[in-house]
Amino acid sequence: MTFSSHSREVRSQPLATLPPGSIPGTLNIKADAASPRLILIDYSPTQATRLPLHQPQDCVPYLDSESVSWLDVQGLGSEETLRQLGQIFKLHALVLETVVNVPQRPKVEDYGNQLLVVTQMSTLVSNPSRTAGNSGATVSPLPQLMIEQVSFILQKNDLLTIQEEPLHDCFGPVRDRIHHAKGIIRQQKADYLFYALLDAMIDGFFPILETYGEVIETLEDEVIAHPTPQTLAQIHQLKRDLLTLRRAIWPQRELLATLVRDDCPLIGDDVQIYLRDCYDHTVQILDMVETYRELAASLMDVYLSAVSNRMNEVMKTLTVISTIFIPLTFIAGIYGMNFNPQASPWNMPELNWYWGYPLVLGGMGALALTLILFFWQRGWFRDFSQFRGRDATTRL
Repeated sequence: MTFSSHSREVRSQPLATLPPGSIPGTLNIKADAASPRLILIDYSPTQATRLPLHQPQDCVPYLDSESVSWLDVQGLGSEETLRQLGQIFKLHALVLETVVNVPQRPKVEDYGNQLLVVTQMSTLVSNPSRTAGNSGATVSPLPQLMIEQVSFILQKNDLLTIQEEPLHDCFGPVRDRIHHAKGIIRQQKADYLFYALLDAMIDGFFPILETYGEVIETLEDEVIAHPTPQTLAQIHQLKRDLLTLRRAIWPQRELLATLVRDDCPLIGDDVQIYLRDCYDHTVQILDMVETYRELAASLMDVYLSAVSNRMNEVMKTLTVISTIFIPLTFIAGIYGMNFNPQASPWNMPELNWYWGYPLVLGGMGALALTLILFFWQRGWFRDFSQFRGRDATTRL
């Protein structure tokens, strides 16, 4: 699965802005935006039709019927097509500006005979560029979190959805339920279809959080066994992605609270009950996100502690080695002064001994063995045996 170049991570998305003084209703379409695809699904309790449309006017005959008509617009790359849709659905200029100038903060606006709902849909895609460190690392590359704006325009028997990207969405199960008449969706009106699509978007966050939960568990093992700079980069990216999810889902909780709390003539009482369940799912997602953010923050602390402990073990190793060689260096330094023993009986008479050199070497070896035995009895080498069991190639 590929994405166009203007697909973005939520953490880096700015709010949609126009030049100061722009005319209300100005459409700000990106040059690399994908050309829109129009797909119409019209259904009733007895039939369901799915048609790809070549132009927006082709949907007009279906909008005048009593059946439920769902026009799904995938892509924002044609201002002419979007203007025509605005005329067909009698969209206010500000509504069209909101759905086209992405990204927008999730919100809901009631226009009487129309209900505008702007939401965000997230998905994960593999991203090999997010490396997992050296070959000894166990953490797989983090998937890339993508965000897409989806706008709903609900009318009495019609629903218009406008997606930012044409390549992916989470509406497949809803389309399948309509096509195969599963559940009660074909017996309900457009407000139930709106709920079903919104619920599919909200439920799409759960697999994402499940993936990040597995990443956190793997990172916990990696931080303890092989803390590398790449591990730190993974933790930092994880924290930013979780913040991204929080920013994406938090306004949607407010949106759903508004739909549940306020009376809207386009949403029936029976559908509001379903929206309450959708609201509960949103709260549950927020709780999971907050929990994972706390775990990610604790991972950072564990990483710093692990690196500090490893540094202490390295310093202890160097200290032991230095302690063993300091007296040996002292002895070697004394016998390297070369004072003439013939000038004075105090000037290193050992230089004339027949076995002087082997005796000094033996004394130095005995001293080194004594120090090693002393450190072993103190238990220092047991710490080193645990240290050697770790990845010796890990950098600090």
